[in-house]
Amino acid sequence: MNNTQLEKRITEYSPLPSCIVSREGKILSANERISDVFIYGDIVGNDFFAMTGIRITDMVEALESHGSREIERNDKKFMLTGTLESEEDGGNLIVYFTDITEYVSAKKKYRDDRICIAKIQIDNYDEMESDMAPDMRMSVSSSINRMVREWAAANGGSIDSTGDDEYIMYFKHSRLNDMVENKFDILDEIRGIKTETDFPMSLSIGIGVSLDDLMKSRENADEALDLALGRGGDQAVVRDGNNTYYYGGKLQSVEKSNKGKSRVIAHALRRLIDKADRILIMAHKNPDMDAFGSGLGMYRVCKLYGKQAGIVINNVNESLKTIYKKAQESNQYDFYTSERALKLVTRETLLIVLDTHRPSYTECEELITKVDNMVVIDHHRKAADGIPNPILSYIESYASSTSELVSEILQYLNAKKQLMKLEAEALLAGITVDTNSFSVKTGVRTFEAAAWLKRAGADTAEVKRFFQTSLDEFKIRAHAVANADIGEDGIATAICEGINPEAQIINSQVSDELLSVKGVKASFVAGINADGQTVVSGRSLGEVNVQLIMEKLGGGGHLTTAGAQPDLSPFDTIMMIKDMLASREDTYK
Repeated sequence: MNNTQLEKRITEYSPLPSCIVSREGKILSANERISDVFIYGDIVGNDFFAMTGIRITDMVEALESHGSREIERNDKKFMLTGTLESEEDGGNLIVYFTDITEYVSAKKKYRDDRICIAKIQIDNYDEMESDMAPDMRMSVSSSINRMVREWAAANGGSIDSTGDDEYIMYFKHSRLNDMVENKFDILDEIRGIKTETDFPMSLSIGIGVSLDDLMKSRENADEALDLALGRGGDQAVVRDGNNTYYYGGKLQSVEKSNKGKSRVIAHALRRLIDKADRILIMAHKNPDMDAFGSGLGMYRVCKLYGKQAGIVINNVNESLKTIYKKAQESNQYDFYTSERALKLVTRETLLIVLDTHRPSYTECEELITKVDNMVVIDHHRKAADGIPNPILSYIESYASSTSELVSEILQYLNAKKQLMKLEAEALLAGITVDTNSFSVKTGVRTFEAAAWLKRAGADTAEVKRFFQTSLDEFKIRAHAVANADIGEDGIATAICEGINPEAQIINSQVSDELLSVKGVKASFVAGINADGQTVVSGRSLGEVNVQLIMEKLGGGGHLTTAGAQPDLSPFDTIMMIKDMLASREDTYK
């Protein structure tokens, strides 16, 4: 078909605004309907990119793949489709403009009118009930109720109270963007309530979104609230399909004064152990003292009830060699590699996962798919990719360590007399490491657990020997501290040079040491481990939320203690952290 015939077909027969464009991007001809797209109809001779904002190469690519592009012109939206003529016919583009304004508007209305469900819970209601005088309790409760209802009304929501400390709210999806833009300001309002107690009030909000299934929205809201509570509260979590978004989370988790949950968990765990034919105990890869100590403590629980148990551990880093060797020499424990554990596991095996709740972090992820019964005990803030549907979950982000949680379980199982000296020391060492020698993230229950372990036979001098390091590691730490950069904002950063097999341990130790420098609010230390992977540790005294920073790098942790393994060099990692701190106000309380 020659160009004259082609132009005639476009101008006379096409019901859509159309034009012919050369491969160089010049508009060769157009029909009269093109004025529906552009204010002026005479566009012949103009550049296609200048008129549409679409590069000719991108338009060619779209047509070759039978795709389309969209533009907004003359207060309307158009979808650009068309065909490519053969080289014999000139190789030009025939572009059609379809008015999709009403479709886009209907689509937006459908999306905006979707009903979202928010589950709202007061985080520390039990502590308020027990620690406040009646008059103050009534005043605070009234203030929270008023603020929550005013916030719901401002966002066009319908809200009902489902308990003394719980609400459910229904609102249109169009209001969700406003909530996000305002950074869920209700969290700040509740946090600002004066309580005359040593802890602030806070809320957890779980929001569920689904396309057209109200029950699914409700399920998403329940999961989102569970995540918000599992991450320490004082935050909003939005669950939209498979995507999860976090907002807030600036407060340190408030320690629960009531140990009722520990008692319930202890007795539920005992029943599961009684029913199991075998128990496997597994922590995270490259276990630290908390993972190992809680593993020994849980092993003793299994033996207490006459069950066969084994601890899954593949590699032991330098920081664990002393206590691991001591455990092996005692001939009291069964340690399995992943290969050995996979041969022994059956569907009836009870798998106890400690100090992590994310499958990819465990020593042997495959084990999780081989059992029907799993128990998860962890103190890290809950992540969206956690182990699905464990039969028993005890994730408490207020706790200093998993060793603290296991110690409380042991107390309710009356295991003090059966607990071996090494196990008591390992548990105390786990608490000591994760609290930086009881200087951060400690509560009354932390000291109570340590006191109970001391009465069970733990020797603090022996615990200190577990932490002795080689002279080479000491020099690496000293060099990193000496060359650290401390900014005017109180952020200390350092890089451990070279490849260090114990990079993760050394980084955390350097981070802790930098916090002892006057004026330092938070510290970040990066280095490379034996696998060539960058590892970074973040520590804070509470003013800077290091968890938010580490989550952006693919890691996680707590407000004051967190880490990550980004796919960047140590230098680039530190630079990215500095940029995030400079640009994000919500990393500060």
